[in-house]
Amino acid sequence: MASAVARRWREKGSEKVGEHLEEHVEECLTCLAFPESHRRRIRTTNGPERLNQEIKRRTRVVRIFPNREACLRLVSALAVEQSEEWVTGRRYLDMGDLEEQRHEEREAQGVMIMER
Repeated sequence: MASAVARRWREKGSEKVGEHLEEHVEECLTCLAFPESHRRRIRTTNGPERLNQEIKRRTRVVRIFPNREACLRLVSALAVEQSEEWVTGRRYLDMGDLEEQRHEEREAQGVMIMER
């Protein structure tokens, strides 16, 4: 299947994408190991892009920082704020789904070990 997808990319003129797909198919499909509810957020860059936009917006307001430490404090505060929002406010990823999937996987492995 990966070779078919790689071939289609090559036909479109993207030789490097085709090569990457064939050589790194496992890494390309890593997001499929996570629960369905997590996949869209893991495979996209929307979260980091949104954080970068917020950093850009806030640094434009300040315009000139007195030193590097001042800039670092602002960016660190924004990162902490974003983290707190994901943990307490609207959940970016519901870790309950991931814990449930891991528990099911462990149970399945336990059944396999007991059958041997």
